[in-house]
Amino acid sequence: MRILLTNDDGIDAYGLKVLHEIARALSDDVWTCAPLYEQSGKGRGITLHDPLRAIRRDEKTFAVNGTPTDCVQIAVNDLLPSPPDLVLSGVNRGFNLAQDVTLSGTVAGALQGMSLGVPSIALSQCLDFDMDIEAQWEASRHHGAPVISALLSKGWHKNIIFNINFPDCDDDVVAGVELTRQGFRDLHELHAVKRVDPRGRDYYWLDFEAQENQLLDGTDLKAVAENRISVTPLHLDLTHYETLNSFKGVLGGAVPKKVVRSESVND
Repeated sequence: MRILLTNDDGIDAYGLKVLHEIARALSDDVWTCAPLYEQSGKGRGITLHDPLRAIRRDEKTFAVNGTPTDCVQIAVNDLLPSPPDLVLSGVNRGFNLAQDVTLSGTVAGALQGMSLGVPSIALSQCLDFDMDIEAQWEASRHHGAPVISALLSKGWHKNIIFNINFPDCDDDVVAGVELTRQGFRDLHELHAVKRVDPRGRDYYWLDFEAQENQLLDGTDLKAVAENRISVTPLHLDLTHYETLNSFKGVLGGAVPKKVVRSESVND
């Protein structure tokens, strides 16, 4: 089995070393193509206006001056001698839960593998950024390969990926594995901090605020909060089907000739 590794923390990230250990427990044919620099929060971004260069680190390792999506695309199309049988993206330093999945370069790397017809999995090691200096990598290092092996033994639909989050605890405290749905935080924690540079000009630094969330049964948020490994199947269909069904007949097939202004969307 040929495995392709990528991440969004960059080619020199410690989590990528952990992922390599996980992959080597599954196969002897492991390749790596990861960003030259950190690409956290880039989501499914691609590089369109600058040339991409693949720097060979060793026989099966490449660094690319682009995003995780760029890396997977280039590796599958050109760098590997033949397409991989599995793409693993991570292990991310920090969680990718709830709304995070739409921003995550880690998840994006797996989604690009899926879009190229390769079974793909995103892996993240949760940590409390307010408390932890470094992630407790033993949770992902110890449990990563067994969880992936279990998924591979069954197989899955070609249009989904699995998003795995390992809890922020020692590996011997992990309370099990749970198949979960994507949770949703009560408030989005991203905010902009306004600062002034040495020349007196305003600038902004995006940051995340820690906050408590309602932990609903069956969600990724609750699973990791209770020291369980969260395994969530994800796909790219963002359609809200309840609204789709409720609006049938409202627009019909014709384009309205005149828009009537209304003071309220409920009028």
